[in-house]
Amino acid sequence: MDLDSIRQEVRQAITGLMEIAGLKPGQIVVLGCSTSEVLGKRIGSAGNIQVAEAILDEIMPVVRSHGLFLAVQCCEHLNRALVVEQEAADKHNLDLVTVYPVPTAGGATAGTAMNKFHRPVVVETIRAHAGLDIGDTLIGMHIRPVAVPVRLPIKRIGEANLVLCRARPKLIGGRRAVYALDKIEQKYPKSVDAQVPDCTK
Repeated sequence: MDLDSIRQEVRQAITGLMEIAGLKPGQIVVLGCSTSEVLGKRIGSAGNIQVAEAILDEIMPVVRSHGLFLAVQCCEHLNRALVVEQEAADKHNLDLVTVYPVPTAGGATAGTAMNKFHRPVVVETIRAHAGLDIGDTLIGMHIRPVAVPVRLPIKRIGEANLVLCRARPKLIGGRRAVYALDKIEQKYPKSVDAQVPDCTK
């Protein structure tokens, strides 16, 4: 286990996501993380607090420096509920649930977030504006539509697959709609696979 390498990879991932996603203060970034997968083990089989701490220690300061909220997804045993700060729950009118995530029911990362957050609470669901999925934890259920992949050179954290995404507003209206394509493409650069479909064809 090389914690320094893990930290470096996570720093690269969260920094790249912040550069591309174009998030606004007060928005939510969701983190799903299997520390087992980071260590090359099957998800849910070898949770590791040290790895969770290393990952959160890199992500939390970056997210906070942008004025954003971090939501840490629990494992499937808690139906992928999320640990958030009370302030985030208040601002986004989130419904709280009564449970205390621990490594054996919630996962090492969510359990660690309970100790690292200032005023942690658990909510059943959110609609996040961007996210990091480390180890195939299926954060898609908590990303608001429309989720758009964010492509970075880094593809793994430790041994775990890394998937990054951000959300963009839906395109509505069909064939007759006008989308101001030049302005949309400025906001969502083509370099991050956010091309706007040509609805006139």
